[in-house]
Amino acid sequence: MKTLPGILFVFLWLLGSLPCAGFAEEYAFDESEIEKKPYHIGGYAEFRPVLYGLDRDASLYKLKFCDREEGSALEEYNAALQLEGSLEAGIARLFVRTNTDYQNSYLGGHTRTSVYEGFLSIKPTSSLTVDIGKKTLKWGKGYAWNPAAFVDRPKDPDDPGQNLEGFVVASADYIRSFSGPLKTVSFTPVAVPAYEDVNDDFGRTGHMNFAAKLYLLLYDTDIDFMFLGGASRPRRFGADFSRNLRTNLEIHGEFAFIKNHGKRYLAESGEAIVAEGDATSYLAGIRYLTETDTTYILEYYRNGTGYSENEMSVFFSFVDNACDAYVSTGNGMLLQKAGNVAAGNYGRPNPMRDYLYFRASRKEPFDILYLTPAITWILNLDDGSFSLSPEIEYDGVKNLDLRLKASLLKGDRYSEFGEKPNDWKVEFRARYYF
Repeated sequence: MKTLPGILFVFLWLLGSLPCAGFAEEYAFDESEIEKKPYHIGGYAEFRPVLYGLDRDASLYKLKFCDREEGSALEEYNAALQLEGSLEAGIARLFVRTNTDYQNSYLGGHTRTSVYEGFLSIKPTSSLTVDIGKKTLKWGKGYAWNPAAFVDRPKDPDDPGQNLEGFVVASADYIRSFSGPLKTVSFTPVAVPAYEDVNDDFGRTGHMNFAAKLYLLLYDTDIDFMFLGGASRPRRFGADFSRNLRTNLEIHGEFAFIKNHGKRYLAESGEAIVAEGDATSYLAGIRYLTETDTTYILEYYRNGTGYSENEMSVFFSFVDNACDAYVSTGNGMLLQKAGNVAAGNYGRPNPMRDYLYFRASRKEPFDILYLTPAITWILNLDDGSFSLSPEIEYDGVKNLDLRLKASLLKGDRYSEFGEKPNDWKVEFRARYYF
């Protein structure tokens, strides 16, 4: 059964590479509406309270609250302020986006302000753009996951549309257009420094890394080839594609190969081990829009750097034993060890190997204006656990978006979603744009 996703990816890739009849629509523009101002200032303010229904038998609950009695539910209050602005003068453009998060939880209240993006862009010709500063490159075609986004931070599949913090880079985009089947070619080289005070979370510090992307618009198919080299992260190669088979049907895929990836895991003896080996990740998906304005997104994701079902079970069992040891003896060494291994490894979103993502959203059902209900399902194909998240969004007030979302997590003992610290959560988000 493991070969089926790979066959699906190859089939979609080949299908997307075939020529097909194009679809075009005529649009009329009012020039006064599209005149660009030399500056832009905007952003949003957000308030987001969350209520978690705790699972006190779950391993990840014990990892967080082994020495606490939190009851059956836990409140959390979040607020965010995201500001962005740009200024253009001649061939230069300056863009800045900042993000301030406030969270009040069981740990108390804390605030963090980050520069998500801040870069200077120079465009000496219509074919060449040079950027330097902190930015997100947004590589990859996947909706929930992007295994080929080598110079971007990973998305949160539970909310993949959020803006992400970038890295400090120097990059260029060179674009050429042609007539014939090959319509556009662009090349994007990227330099990624990783030093003590610059991109210190990109990987091993003290190194300059290099990445590149080659883009082709071939037979109306978007195709990218990516590369990342350097000593901060293992060398990797990738590719992606996207193709509109019809105006309402799109297929896409990604592929990534990582050389000598180091995976840190716990052996059954409790010893933390780093095993090196080549890893292959890929994604295949479709997006379909119906005549009733319902959008369906379906993606399969193979995470070649992920953990097997047995490796996750060993970790969850270790956490249980570590918590028992702490309660009986007061010695928290094993619990601390479990926390260290979880950070960036077992504790990251979707740490296992095979996932299915499905989302359906419908604009204004039954002619209810400004209302968009949706449901998202993330299934772990390895252990059968899943999260199911219905939501409803209302945007009937100018510049204000209101969203109510619930999430149900379900799974057997020692499964990914079965061992999350909560069985369910309900959150409300009010976001005002300006």
